[in-house]
Amino acid sequence: MIWRILALGVGCVALLAAIGGTWLFLLPGSPAQGTAPAISKDETGASLAALKPPKRKRPLIAIVGINEMSETTDYLMPYGILARADVADVLALATQPGPVTLYPALKVQPHATTAEFDAAHPDGADYVIVPAMSREDDTLALQWIKSQAGKGAIVIGVCVGAKVVANTGLLDGRQATTHWYSVRDLQKHSAIRYVADRRLVVDRGVATTTGITASMPMALTLIEAIAGRAKAEAVASEIGLAEWDARHRSAAFQFTRPFALTAIANTIAFWNREQLGIALTPGIDEVSLALVADAWSRTYRSRALTFAVTAEAQTSRSGLRILPDEVVADWPAKQVPPAAAHLPPARALDQTLHAIDARYGSRTADFVAMQLEYPR
Repeated sequence: MIWRILALGVGCVALLAAIGGTWLFLLPGSPAQGTAPAISKDETGASLAALKPPKRKRPLIAIVGINEMSETTDYLMPYGILARADVADVLALATQPGPVTLYPALKVQPHATTAEFDAAHPDGADYVIVPAMSREDDTLALQWIKSQAGKGAIVIGVCVGAKVVANTGLLDGRQATTHWYSVRDLQKHSAIRYVADRRLVVDRGVATTTGITASMPMALTLIEAIAGRAKAEAVASEIGLAEWDARHRSAAFQFTRPFALTAIANTIAFWNREQLGIALTPGIDEVSLALVADAWSRTYRSRALTFAVTAEAQTSRSGLRILPDEVVADWPAKQVPPAAAHLPPARALDQTLHAIDARYGSRTADFVAMQLEYPR
């Protein structure tokens, strides 16, 4: 009897291995090569016109997240870039009191709750930026976003935040995009028309972007719409980005065999998992910090934590309070990633991907870049 049970178990394992092997074999070996199609001046001009401030000369921008696991870079990058531009008043909000735990790293204290924002600004925001959230059907978030749109705000879904916006119904009958991994989920909404090969799509008061790092060109496009090309160029130079139009090659980002194998191998290697410490200091650039912590935490080999000598929140470059994960005076030298959070954001990410390549190999660096939808 025991031998029959063992044989059955071995047979099941062999069958699962065969199914898994077939699945891996059928995946594409590498993303499609090619260049992103050019964006016409007319299309760019139309997008900028559609993103002009709808209410105030100096707009009010609200970035909203739920307290449990809103995406790190989706939440912090638009805030940091738009705040440093100083062309609008920018507030980071949460649906409930208390800090926002970001995914896959960092914890921040928002400026206000959505209820407090409504009390202070009954006429609503000019722009509402929606990051990816762990719960895309959060009732408070959906109701608040929809109410802001009803007050005339332009709603911008960053990355998988497009799925949150979709669940409000605001994308029905409109064109949209999202992170490459979630395109099929977006296409389940029959009333939404998915647009490929665009980093940013704007359609009648609602905008959406592709993957995580697309919030960088999105923020610069918004700055250009608010304050003109020269201001956007100045901010782009500060953050280390030469171009920020809607050019994108969607076929370059897809679920491939190397991507799947890297995810499996790095997940299985649990004994090699590291906790990497990033010193949290006053005035730290929240955008660079977000990119660095996000990238290291997506290797499936490491998790980035912040540390400081006190449990008090540290105020970032643009005035956001970031809470340390650990209260310690120092971190083991072998588990401190190469310093990058002090660099301009684009350079910080490039250096971090290079460091991941050196530490874990090129496949893991490519794996992280694919998750961030960042062209290398």
